[in-house]
Amino acid sequence: MFDKNFIWGTATSAYQIEGAYKEDGKGLSIWDTFSNVPGNTANNENGNTACDHYHRFRDDIKLMHELGIKAYRFSISWPRIFPEGICDSTHSYNEKGLEFYNNIVDCCTEYGIEPYITLYHWDLPDALEQKGGWLNRETAYHFADYAEFICRHFSGKVKCIATINEPQIISGLGYWLGLHAPGHKLNAKDVLNVIHNLALAHGLAVERIRSVSADVITGFSSTGNLCYPKTESKEDIDAAKNATFMAEGKNWTFSHHIFCDMACLGRYPDIKSGYFKSAPELQPFSSYEELDFVKESDINIICQPVDFLGVNVYNGHQVSKDGVVPRKTGFPRTSLGWPVTPEVMDYGIRFLYERYNLPIIITENGLACNDVVSLDGKIHDPGRIDFLARYINNLEKAYKSGVPILGYFHWSFMDNFEWHSGFDPRFGLVYVDFETQERIPKDSAYWFKSLIES
Repeated sequence: MFDKNFIWGTATSAYQIEGAYKEDGKGLSIWDTFSNVPGNTANNENGNTACDHYHRFRDDIKLMHELGIKAYRFSISWPRIFPEGICDSTHSYNEKGLEFYNNIVDCCTEYGIEPYITLYHWDLPDALEQKGGWLNRETAYHFADYAEFICRHFSGKVKCIATINEPQIISGLGYWLGLHAPGHKLNAKDVLNVIHNLALAHGLAVERIRSVSADVITGFSSTGNLCYPKTESKEDIDAAKNATFMAEGKNWTFSHHIFCDMACLGRYPDIKSGYFKSAPELQPFSSYEELDFVKESDINIICQPVDFLGVNVYNGHQVSKDGVVPRKTGFPRTSLGWPVTPEVMDYGIRFLYERYNLPIIITENGLACNDVVSLDGKIHDPGRIDFLARYINNLEKAYKSGVPILGYFHWSFMDNFEWHSGFDPRFGLVYVDFETQERIPKDSAYWFKSLIES
């Protein structure tokens, strides 16, 4: 069993649920721009309205309370607070935008739900993108100003303010493969520049948060390849651990260790390793430090002490001493085609703890299902319940092995706009009719409530 202080929560992100993309002084984000260009998203869908959480947050948080949720991880839309992305004496904050998040925090407190803020879940102010976005080093400093403002404002009311969600996806899908906003397809060196600036933004933000409050805890959420052994033999376990921190080819950005090694261990990746063999433009350089966007003191800024490592876990690979084990025909998958591999919640989490020696919070875990309203008016999702039970059971194994796991946040509280995949993938514990905005808790929501109560 988990400790009585274990955090049981659910998570969302601003762009995926809020809507109101042009209301009350909000500036455009890169996702507002990207998703309104035909061809960029499934069915040309966008988050202009999404779940209309901007107008319905009180009912949504009340429903969380009724479903026994103890903590709510949500992100703040940077351009809703600072439409131009800049926080200085000549750029005042948007009062209506800040009022919205004040109301969310106050509503959570009213219902006994602990608010957990994420500062950046991919919706960069479009005004900063026009100046280079994450390719521009100055964006990191603008982010630090924004982080300090939010921490100063919510200090005493919010105990956890995390910096960045999934830098691996920001860089990989947004700047390498072009599937996410801003839709760039850059060379590997420029993608490393993006990762570096994200890491610099994180480090600067942690410094600012620490300068404002000694009580606010902080960290970031990472994602990437996780592996688990085919057998309990030492050879297979060692092979799985090594494979967890090695990837190459098209998907090289989907790895915990490039960003986490910089942010948590203070060391740059080895660009002469096999990891970067698919990036010939890096071969003239003998080390990461030689890249022209790296300054001598950067690593000392990037590597700041944090209170936890957030991990977003969905799937991984089975590995033996002979390499990655091929998936069998008919291997279980979610409606998005993602494999179901609950063992990564045991071994994958152990491997991350052994490398980074930080307390772990599972900041996302869940799956997309083909949920429908049944004839009885309810949503029966036994596949989600089975998935969650398997993953949480494996998480408990890691916990019992001695890994300090502080909490678990289900992704997501409700069905939402799933980025370039549109509205079809349903990740929520709560069903959303996107035409009427009706909310219907699924069977899994009541199962999760029972789990928390027990």
